[in-house]
Amino acid sequence: MPLSEHEQRLLDQIERALYAEDPKFATTVRSTDLRTHMRRRFRRAIALFVVGVILLVLGVTNPVVGIIGFVVMLGALLLGVSAYKRLNGASTTTLRSVDGRTERPTKRAPFKRDKSHGSTRERLEDRWKKRWEERGGPE
Repeated sequence: MPLSEHEQRLLDQIERALYAEDPKFATTVRSTDLRTHMRRRFRRAIALFVVGVILLVLGVTNPVVGIIGFVVMLGALLLGVSAYKRLNGASTTTLRSVDGRTERPTKRAPFKRDKSHGSTRERLEDRWKKRWEERGGPE
């Protein structure tokens, strides 16, 4: 939805005030986009993962260092995966209809099974009873 004239004027006024107050910060914020930030974050995650591998290898002599290395590797992996997803646009997005209303993605219908089979528990109980009867049951 586009901004109204009044909102646009206020936004322009805030932007001019920001440039007048701190031009270096304003140019830094304007020049940096999300892709640059995510690429930097992904590179840091790779470097942190390498540090974790080194700590893990050094952990042969001291198990505590090895555990710390594993935790560092795991954290770096999570950081890298989230940055990679956001970099490639695989983040969750909301859907907008033609009239501009926000809609959530629909859930998939659950897998429907044949009613004759019953639940997993019922099937296991039936199998147990069948085996019990085949072996003669309690005497």
